Amino acid sequence: MSKSFSTQEEVARHKQANVMLSRVAGSLYWMSRYLERAENLARLVDVNLQILLDFGQVSDETLKEHWLPILRSTCEEDIFFQLYSTADSDSVMEFVTFRSENPNSLLNCISNARENARQVRDQISSEMWEVLNDAYHFIKSSPPSKIRNGSASAFYDEIKRFSHLFQGITVSTFSRNEGFEFIQFGKYMERADKTTRLLDMKYHILLPKVTDVGGAVDAAQWQAVLRSASAVEPYRRFYVADILVDKVIEFLIFEDTFPRSLMFCLEQMDSFAHSIAGTPQGEYRSDGERRFGKFLNNLHFTTVKDIIGRGLHEFLDEVQIEISAFGDHLYTSFMYHPPVDMQAEIRFHQQQEQQQQHLG
Repeated sequence: MSKSFSTQEEVARHKQANVMLSRVAGSLYWMSRYLERAENLARLVDVNLQILLDFGQVSDETLKEHWLPILRSTCEEDIFFQLYSTADSDSVMEFVTFRSENPNSLLNCISNARENARQVRDQISSEMWEVLNDAYHFIKSSPPSKIRNGSASAFYDEIKRFSHLFQGITVSTFSRNEGFEFIQFGKYMERADKTTRLLDMKYHILLPKVTDVGGAVDAAQWQAVLRSASAVEPYRRFYVADILVDKVIEFLIFEDTFPRSLMFCLEQMDSFAHSIAGTPQGEYRSDGERRFGKFLNNLHFTTVKDIIGRGLHEFLDEVQIEISAFGDHLYTSFMYHPPVDMQAEIRFHQQQEQQQQHLG
């Protein structure tokens, strides 16, 4: 009997250990994703403000068309219009920054990042926790008036600074183990998704029709797109000539040396996913891994001309679907753990032992 009881205890401990590992991985992954989401949202709002300055005086209808893509990019348009009647600078900035009703507001993203970090305080460095805690108290103590009256850019710059500081401290203080891999995978997955949404959002503001791609577009507007990804200077190093639409698209999608380009992020996702799964680079054992590997390989043979020919929006939609599918695969494989019915587990192993005794 004592041997049987010991086996049951071992089963219970094994199951509980798996649950704990999954929960830790999930918390680290979501901590990283939420903070990266906050940074990218701050970038989107800030660059929208810069573009409005470039436009000068605009009509109410133009203003609405200018801000709606941000709401659509976060899939929160319906919630917004339950709270506001008009999409203008003040209403949209308040909604995406402070409103608790918006699940993807900056306030909620930073709060969720901090809460996930709190759940794994013993797994992260004290410096990492302090940055998230400071970011949380910064936004909680900031009144909505802080993003009006010319203070918006400084406010959103501070959000970006917290994210950059957190990333630097993470690289400097976090051990290179599975936890680090989940943090990095979450960061690059979120960044890849938001890079596509940035391009798609600006594409619809600046070029409403697919047939307009390649037309005469004010270079200052596309420079704002690059600025939102901190890509103006790197772009200039590659393309000394004027800022052109096709070159901007090429740089932000294909330039695999630039850390915010789509290709760079996707390759990092692939690399960290291999490390998490324990799969040698270039090999794909699961259907989810193979699907993403095939997608990434096809992307290496895609050109800007191919993308413009089929439509930038259609291409970005497909990329977002693949990113989401691969993220879901990794989450269900390594981070999601269904609730364990320990009594059922014990009964199952008791039955197995009884069968073995009967056969013996």
